[in-house]
Amino acid sequence: MGVDRVILEGGLLFDPASRTQEVCDVLIQGKRIVKKGHSLAAQFPEEEVLDCEGLWVLPGLIDLHTHFRQPGYEYKETIETGSMAAAAGGFTTVACMPNTFPVNDNPSVTRYILEVAEREALIEVLPIGAVTKGQKGKQLSEIGLMKEAGIVAVSDDGWPIRDGAMLRIAMEYSRRFGIVVIDHCEDLSLSGGGSVHEGVMGTRLGLTGISSVSESVMVARDVLMAQWLEIPVHIAHVSCKGSVDILRWAKTQGIPVSSEVTPHHLSLTVEDLYHSAYDTSFKVNPPLREEEDRQALLSALKEGVINCVATDHAPHDIHSKTVEFDYASSGISGLETALPVVLEAGKEVGMSPLEVIEKMTIAPARVLALERGGIAEGDMANLVLFDPSECWTVNPDDFFSKGKNSPFAGRTLKGRVKGTIFQGGLVFVDRGNRWGKKPFCGRGVVG
Repeated sequence: MGVDRVILEGGLLFDPASRTQEVCDVLIQGKRIVKKGHSLAAQFPEEEVLDCEGLWVLPGLIDLHTHFRQPGYEYKETIETGSMAAAAGGFTTVACMPNTFPVNDNPSVTRYILEVAEREALIEVLPIGAVTKGQKGKQLSEIGLMKEAGIVAVSDDGWPIRDGAMLRIAMEYSRRFGIVVIDHCEDLSLSGGGSVHEGVMGTRLGLTGISSVSESVMVARDVLMAQWLEIPVHIAHVSCKGSVDILRWAKTQGIPVSSEVTPHHLSLTVEDLYHSAYDTSFKVNPPLREEEDRQALLSALKEGVINCVATDHAPHDIHSKTVEFDYASSGISGLETALPVVLEAGKEVGMSPLEVIEKMTIAPARVLALERGGIAEGDMANLVLFDPSECWTVNPDDFFSKGKNSPFAGRTLKGRVKGTIFQGGLVFVDRGNRWGKKPFCGRGVVG
């Protein structure tokens, strides 16, 4: 894949693995970075050069929580269109949740996802298997066989693991196979039937609320389970201060728990929903919380209490969103806006770009035990070319994802992905790019 050699010239490199940043050239040969330095074009005058002056050169972003919908819901998203959206957002590795149809609860579905990804995806797509068969919480899935087939974690995301004994068994089996349980923390007896955060704004909207306690009580259970068993667990899409407080305590106790937060929970609140005139693009589960919760999430991300950012990319067809708020599907199409949204939010608590990039690269890689996220000589050439100064207005109609459900529609963001390189090949470039290349250049082909 890719041309023999290409030089990225004059970009500002951010390497979260070594916690360094410098203006530097990068020489790519085949699939790997073979040399970093200065004036490489003079040393290798025959090679193709991509002018990266004024751009940031970042490791390919890693998302451990996406929904590509295939098999079964291809009208919402496919592995191909999801990978296009990922590439356009700067992601070179994504892990897909199992709530497909059929559910990814056996090795046949796992193999199908990987086979389709091998044929059609522009970037690396890794499947996550279901904890329980059909995500029904009754019978453990074939975790060992799915691991052999290629899953990188297990989760019943979309549903919590309601039964504590089932969670224990899942964690013990997962440790045996070297993977982590990712839990959607929600007590359905406290949240059932709700569609917005329970509080003043939800009451003003006249919508049934979902209390933050419905999340934090399950986070507490999972943390104590991890402490008891001495087995890691990962908490999906943390949304409230109560959960942050529990996770902070867990870190002080050395309990093996990790967690993630989404771009939308870092940047939006229930007040944004209140002022949106019931725009269902703001409907997500867990719901957007209050400003106090948002600030707690930002501080926790900066401190390392929350380990990483995950998009929870959840594309929907227009018919699933153009209904009454209570009946609309929950979810946000988030891959194509994630990086500038998180960079902007991170500034509020003094996070440097390098700190933000770390939370979107090597931090999620560590949760999944993947060797990804660096820019060292010998590393796989999975890279992002990012213009930190370009301002653009979000128009979901321009998304490459089938899902146009974005609460950031009409919002001006600063910073834009100009190109994405996967395994040495330039798989995406922004329209009107400086290099005169087509938006999608084919799998691993520069030019």
